[in-house]
Amino acid sequence: MASFSMEEFLGDGALRGLVPKLVEGGWDDVPTVKMMNSEDMDSMKLTRQQKDALEIRSYLHDRSLMIYADRLEASEKSLVELLNTNIAVLSSQFGMKRGHIARFIDRTSACRISMPPYLTPARERSMSPYSISSSTKRQLNVRTSDRGSSVFEPSIEQSAIDFKLNDGYVFKGIVACEPADARLCGCIQPPPVVDDVAPYSLIENISIQKLTPEYKVGMQRLLTTEAPPMKASELWHDKPAIILCIRRPGCIMCRAEAHQLYSRKPIFDAMGVQLVAALHEKIESEIKEFWPRYWGGIVILDRGKDFFKALGGGVLLKDKFITGFLLNSRAIANYKRAKAIGLERNFRGEGEIKGGLFIIGNGKRGIAYQFVERNFGDWAPIAEVLDICRRIQSDGSSHEESKS
Repeated sequence: MASFSMEEFLGDGALRGLVPKLVEGGWDDVPTVKMMNSEDMDSMKLTRQQKDALEIRSYLHDRSLMIYADRLEASEKSLVELLNTNIAVLSSQFGMKRGHIARFIDRTSACRISMPPYLTPARERSMSPYSISSSTKRQLNVRTSDRGSSVFEPSIEQSAIDFKLNDGYVFKGIVACEPADARLCGCIQPPPVVDDVAPYSLIENISIQKLTPEYKVGMQRLLTTEAPPMKASELWHDKPAIILCIRRPGCIMCRAEAHQLYSRKPIFDAMGVQLVAALHEKIESEIKEFWPRYWGGIVILDRGKDFFKALGGGVLLKDKFITGFLLNSRAIANYKRAKAIGLERNFRGEGEIKGGLFIIGNGKRGIAYQFVERNFGDWAPIAEVLDICRRIQSDGSSHEESKS
């Protein structure tokens, strides 16, 4: 389910040469293109062959089967026809492996991302940034407090502090993590996790270096000149930001987490929230493999590991491979979840430093959400991430979009 660049995703068949037309229409990255429906395709005046090709490639992309995209598209069959093809033909004519055939014909494993009912794409949105329907509250597993504000039903361990919204309302900023079981029959205890969200003073002056920009069609894969150091606060000066702290970009669990977050990019764009991945070491080959295939957002280098220290209340959270992975059933389950997606992986780089995720309000509003990777491969629940982002999206971006 890797993201790929637009050129890689569209291929050299019926969709070749459509990039300028798609970009002009606002379909300028893979997650956004995959959200096109039949009406969007008609408005773009795509031919039947192009519609079929896009549907096939989106379906294959969802299942990490893009290696068969060119062959299936060249058959000039529709996706429905291909799904009804005999298994023996899929193997002999298209060279599909047995396990890949099972993944291909399993229509229940769809991973396609749809825009939530309370959000429309940024170019169409004109609603209040803090409204949410009762049906969406049930979908996101939230409840209403006595003061009328929405708070999460804690499906994971959480604590909270006040976080101020632009309009003066307050909700509880959250630090969250998955549970951790005692290891080796209780002889080994999991590392402790902080109770409170990190203070803003701990992150605003972090020195970072921007390694890649946000991916756009046709750009070079990496910046040709090394960017100078900058203060981290510049990242969220104008817009809220998600800072995903990556333990190791070659790790299959880290790649899976990065992609499941980046695949929602159209939703975050609609909310005016930018996506940033923080690395604690710079290995050029790893960056090239990671961006934009698994993550098309900004990538920064946190050489001092200060974001990672902030996750642990000022100290790095670390775990050993044997005690933190081999003897940890939750970490092993996380690995199996990521492996089932079918991503590639390697073992280069430091892998013992725990990562996590921050959601930071624009300006000096502080940290609204802090997720700590207690077990290797823990992901922040996407429903919580989306709901927090919805509540802190920039007023300024909302006003600009409502005028357009």
